[in-house]
Amino acid sequence: MKELVVLSGKGGTGKTSVVGAIADLAATERRLVLADADVDAANLEIIVSPEVIETHQFVGGNVAQIDPDLCTGCGLCAETCRFEAILEDGGLYSVDQVGCEGCAACFYVCPAGAIQMEERVSGEWYRSESPLGPLFHARLSPGQENSGKLVIQVKMSARAAAGRAKADLLLVDGPPGIGCPAIAATGGANLALLVAEPSVSGVHDLERILATTRHFGVPAAVCVNKADINPTRTAEIERMCRSEEVPLLAQIPFDRAVVETLVRREPVTRRPDSPAAMAIKGLWRELRQWLE
Repeated sequence: MKELVVLSGKGGTGKTSVVGAIADLAATERRLVLADADVDAANLEIIVSPEVIETHQFVGGNVAQIDPDLCTGCGLCAETCRFEAILEDGGLYSVDQVGCEGCAACFYVCPAGAIQMEERVSGEWYRSESPLGPLFHARLSPGQENSGKLVIQVKMSARAAAGRAKADLLLVDGPPGIGCPAIAATGGANLALLVAEPSVSGVHDLERILATTRHFGVPAAVCVNKADINPTRTAEIERMCRSEEVPLLAQIPFDRAVVETLVRREPVTRRPDSPAAMAIKGLWRELRQWLE
């Protein structure tokens, strides 16, 4: 089984639209498993229309709880909490569930043993079935952290399912940026496809995500989305790819068919004669050679 992760150094490059189109092409010739690793804003499901089969809670850490029957009101926990997550009201102490970072400092200093650390449910992850194959995806609750840990959960579940099904390809829609979630999505992939946009920030963030994949030893290739809206920046990306010896596999033109098909919750490849669809077909041919 091969693993292809699609990344972008910034949001808004059209990465998920490209993933949906690649999935639509790959599913016609390969056993495919999908993973949406953008757990903070998962939206691959918009394109592949999955049906949720399983729902699992995600425990991202711990949160402090104060037992009012045991609390003596000494205030030592409030003095110790550097996050100011211990609230006091008329001598009664409680924990701000949003502000608590789960460090357990209050737990260790409480002389009455009135504080316990309890698991914090930070989101959910799902196993779904779609017309293109199984999809593993997740939603992190607002304000919660440990998105990298949740990405690992999604990827490991997808890998296990792909192994059981003897799938040919695990296609991962990675999160934007270069932080912990993107690193977690990148690990173990056979190839990272970097989707760039021809803008000042797009070029800069492509450089950053390329440095990230190199640091973790994952081969990378580039495609430029909406390449014709800024030929100057597209040419800059071409020069950068040549100087960095990174293959530029495709230049996808701006195409209103992408928006029209997204409104219908379909990949642009359902409009096979559209310019974007034809460019992505060429991209998939290149990717097949790399993966093989």
